[in-house]
This record gives sequence, C-alpha cells and structure tokens, in this order.
Amino acid sequence: MSLFNPQSDAPLTLEIEDPSGDPAADLERGVQLLREIQSGDRGPTLRLYRPDPTLAFGQRDVRLSGYEAARQAAEDRGFMPLVRKAGGRAAAYHRGSLIVDHLEPQHEAVLGQQKRFEVFADIYAKALARLGVDARIGPIPGEYCPGEHSVHGLPTSASPRNYPVKLVGTAQRVVAGAWLFSSVFVIEDSEPLRQVLNAVYQAMEIPMDPTTVGAASDLVAPATTEAFIAALLEEYREHVSLIGA
Repeated sequence: MSLFNPQSDAPLTLEIEDPSGDPAADLERGVQLLREIQSGDRGPTLRLYRPDPTLAFGQRDVRLSGYEAARQAAEDRGFMPLVRKAGGRAAAYHRGSLIVDHLEPQHEAVLGQQKRFEVFADIYAKALARLGVDARIGPIPGEYCPGEHSVHGLPTSASPRNYPVKLVGTAQRVVAGAWLFSSVFVIEDSEPLRQVLNAVYQAMEIPMDPTTVGAASDLVAPATTEAFIAALLEEYREHVSLIGA
C-alpha cells in the first residue's frame, strides 16, 4: 500500500523535464497530465522540472486593486506573471527552484485531500534534512503565500543568513478519480525571489516579511538543486517504487 495513495501500490513513473522556456506551457502541462490520468491514459506520475522565472498569482490576487501593478512589477524584474488554478497567494520561482508534480488516479480523491498535505509535508521535510537543513512543517510569521503545511528551514550558527525561511509551498488540484499535488522547492539564489515578491506584495498591499523569502542554500551553504533532486528521490524510494529513476 502506497503512503501517498492507500488504494494503490502501483509504481510511479518518473519524468524529469528539460526547461521549456515557456512558463505558461509548463504550468498547463500539469493540468494536461491530470486529465490523462483521469481518463486512464496514464498511470501514477512524478514530474520534476526546474522552471523559468515565473510569478504565479493565486485566484484571490486577481481581484485586488493592486493586481495590475503587481503584474507589472513582476515583468519589470524578469518574472512572467501567470495565474494558477490551485494554491493561495502569489509565489515566485526560477531556475534555482524545483517544481514537483505528483499525480495519481484515486477513487473519491477528495476524501484524502487533508491527509495528502500532511504526508507530503513530512516527506519533504525529511528530504531537505538529507541536505542538512533543519526543516520544520508549518508557516512562519509573515511568510509569502502562507500555508498550514508549508515547510520552512531554521538557520544554524553556520548558515549564510540568520533568518527562518520558507522553502516549500504546496497546492492540490482534485478531479473526479484523480489528483495532482504540486510543490515548489526553493533551493538556490533567493535574492531575485526576495526582490520580486517584496515588490509584488507591496503593490497588492498584502503584508509580507521579505526575510521569510529564502532558499536551502541560505541555510546550508553548498546546497544545490541537483543535490536536492537526488535527496528527494532517495526519500521517495523509501516509500514507493520509481520507474525511470
């Protein structure tokens, strides 16, 4: 029985994608995969990719009076503004980040929604710990796109930055018979993210503490995205079979 899906012990097909250069297409690809799984044309899938600079707004952001100014602030800093169908407030990511889409078929998928948030948060914190990060589950005060099951990291005396920082944001999309759990990990090069998110949240007049914007490399100096991918897949193999790994 899979930790991620109690109804199945089927292996996950791993797909590590090359950068497409099209953030909108990358975002839409996850929805396309979900439809394929819903229709039975695809089995359980684990998709990993390193995105191009993107500012992903939430549905609530679009209704704010400062939304257009926030879009412009993102564009001015080289981040493509998009509106995602799942998730909360605005989040930013770039090539120093990793996006993980975990998709599976499951009857009555909505019933496991809360449990999935808990399970994935635990898996992700353990994966970050493999890099030496003191990773904890839950929001930190003032974080961007706050979430009950986001994952943050705490600094040590050897950390380059002396602030707790958000490292993982998660969202779900559930359809009849299938689900998509999408997560963004920030591993390297946090400064551009900090700058763009500070500008965007100010434009929308949403309180946010820019010191909460960080990366794993702010806490563990040699952390790299490649090393984190290896750590994440090692953690996954503790719980499920991977095809193509």
